[in-house]
Amino acid sequence: MTHVVVVGAGQAGASVVAKLRAEGFAGAITLIGAEKVPPYQRPPLSKAYLLGDMAQERLYLRPAGFYADQDIALRLDTRVVAIDPAAQTITLTGDERLGYDHLVLATGAHPRTLPAAIGGMLDGVYAMRDLADADALAPELVAGRQVLIVGGGYIGLEAAAVAAKRGLRVTLVEMADRILQRVAAPQTSDYFRALHRAHGVTIREGVGLDRLLGDTRVTGARLTDGTELSIDFAIVGAGITPATVLADSAGLHVDNGITTDSHGRTSDPHIWAAGDCASCLFHGNRIRLESVGNAIDQAEAVALNIMGRDLPYLPKPWFWSDQYDCKLQIAGLNTGYTHVYLRKGDAPGVQSHWYYRGADLLAVDAMNDPRNYMIGKRLIEAGRSPDPALIIDPATDMKALLAA
Repeated sequence: MTHVVVVGAGQAGASVVAKLRAEGFAGAITLIGAEKVPPYQRPPLSKAYLLGDMAQERLYLRPAGFYADQDIALRLDTRVVAIDPAAQTITLTGDERLGYDHLVLATGAHPRTLPAAIGGMLDGVYAMRDLADADALAPELVAGRQVLIVGGGYIGLEAAAVAAKRGLRVTLVEMADRILQRVAAPQTSDYFRALHRAHGVTIREGVGLDRLLGDTRVTGARLTDGTELSIDFAIVGAGITPATVLADSAGLHVDNGITTDSHGRTSDPHIWAAGDCASCLFHGNRIRLESVGNAIDQAEAVALNIMGRDLPYLPKPWFWSDQYDCKLQIAGLNTGYTHVYLRKGDAPGVQSHWYYRGADLLAVDAMNDPRNYMIGKRLIEAGRSPDPALIIDPATDMKALLAA
């Protein structure tokens, strides 16, 4: 009997096993997760769950009985320590060995942490990646306390929004010239800077963290401009790195993620990868997409290809971020853009930014503007690029662009 083993019980891993069974795969399936809880949604951790608006059970991707009902062996609180590609086995903690016909690596990513030399190991310093992180952080969110957020990407900004909504005094530092510099145009940075400042967040751009202060627990921070802050705790939102240790040690090809072909295979024909850990092909370039949408779509493509469907996977990049009462939705990838065009909405705070490279539409950032997000997404996926003059003209019927 064919045995598919999936390492990593996050969104991608759970999607692989569910798709296999939904498509009629009759072989054995084992899903291995390092955490003690079944697969769950991660985006609400830094939003609704941390705010106390969502119970833990509502995070779960499937009901508790799903895996047993589908004859999926769910191994929780279990770590894989080695892969032997030649023998087609994995080794678990305790020296248990498990054979596979197909192995899927859905190992996700790890949050970047601060070096111990600058206080990264002090008590009161938190990352925000998994359920344990959220549970550890929650008791710190007491109104009136002072928190330092390190990093002005979406992770840091979402953490700042939650802390501000809970009544904390928030300072966010970003070493780059502006928040969101790596992922968004200045216009989008300006929008979110104004949004956070309107909620009382102090944003320091072009200033980094020199070191955290304290003996055993963090009590303060010194910034690169010499400023010293008194703080009660700190949250590090400095991005993530793909979890590739297993792949590296197994001799698989790794290049900013586990390298996969157009079907999701790694450099070993019996090993596949999906989700945040996987590097995939997109219009001839190699990219790694950190999004729920990609984790699901790529994982389901891998499941189908394990079953012999021979279907290339073409990523359809889309992302979102919730901050205060603003829902940001992003379609496409803005890499290499030359111009950004603003389309204003009919209410305060409603607008979209359209990224072009020359005459080609690449991406859209839509703030509280789901209709234009969907239009932009459909245009990008169809390879269509409207004249920017139509985008910025308030009289344009945007929906008509889909039929033009």
